[in-house]
Amino acid sequence: MRAIIPVAGVGTRLRPHTYSTPKVLLNVAGKPIISHIMDKLIEEDVDEATIVVGHLGEMIETYLREQYERVKLDFITQHERLGLAHSIHVARETFDNEPVLIILGDTIFDVNLAPVLSGKASSLGVKYVEDPRRFGVAVKDGDIITKLVEKPDAPVSNLALVGLYYIRNTQLLKDAIQDLIDRDIKTRGEYQLTDALQLMIERGEVFTTFDVEGWYDCGKPETVLATNRILLEKAGNKAEIPGVVIRPPVYIDAGAHVENAVIGPYVTVAAGAVVENSIIRDSIVAENASVRASLLDASLIGNNASVNGRFSRLNAGDSTEIHIFS
Repeated sequence: MRAIIPVAGVGTRLRPHTYSTPKVLLNVAGKPIISHIMDKLIEEDVDEATIVVGHLGEMIETYLREQYERVKLDFITQHERLGLAHSIHVARETFDNEPVLIILGDTIFDVNLAPVLSGKASSLGVKYVEDPRRFGVAVKDGDIITKLVEKPDAPVSNLALVGLYYIRNTQLLKDAIQDLIDRDIKTRGEYQLTDALQLMIERGEVFTTFDVEGWYDCGKPETVLATNRILLEKAGNKAEIPGVVIRPPVYIDAGAHVENAVIGPYVTVAAGAVVENSIIRDSIVAENASVRASLLDASLIGNNASVNGRFSRLNAGDSTEIHIFS
């Protein structure tokens, strides 16, 4: 089984972190976003993956090849960010007529995919949302999707597409995307996968849906922290460090150094990080960062960043150095 994972976005809403680190390599609850995705796919016996890269793509390739040697990985560069359908188009040579699972690289999911992958119909992951205007949505008649609409101005359905697409008829998918590109059909300036799937429906492909309650967005700082909280509730570690007060749930990497501190709740301290004489809650301290004499709340501290002083909230990108004196 092959997965296609588009990760070519620049992560504008997560700057300054994404100036120097791809969004999918940001640490959430103890490991990069892409690792949460890959580990789940491996659980579902997905053993091949096409990774569509762009911004800082070589960092993503290096990480995945080191960490997932047993997965057959193909890396394709999307030189122009022309939409999700375009990213599948540039990856078309890596898959033939076998079914594929397309999963967006900026969301972490928790759903049993076995019934989906063994099903006889193409199927799209959905979740009920109050405001569907930010999403592609599915309109259904019974169990069958009758129409897909990308970011509707007027609500037509509250079933949002969450970025999980199981496609059985991959040749029809390729043809539909090629049709969009040949006729230059764009929605909001991009070739949308939703529009290609709608063409497939019009040409006779049957699509069902499957519910995805465990869908965690990592598109901006506040949602990264919210996802960190949810995942720590599910799988934080039981760290015990002399001289350190730990308020679970937390994840403290065995390679981190923490002393004379209060950590938690909802804190990730990644490998190589140093935390001394500080109180941290609801925050992520990334790889090789240092936090000293600080009070942090709802903060993202990037790789190799150095924080010294007294704070209540920070969004410090990679290699930042900040000193505040009271």
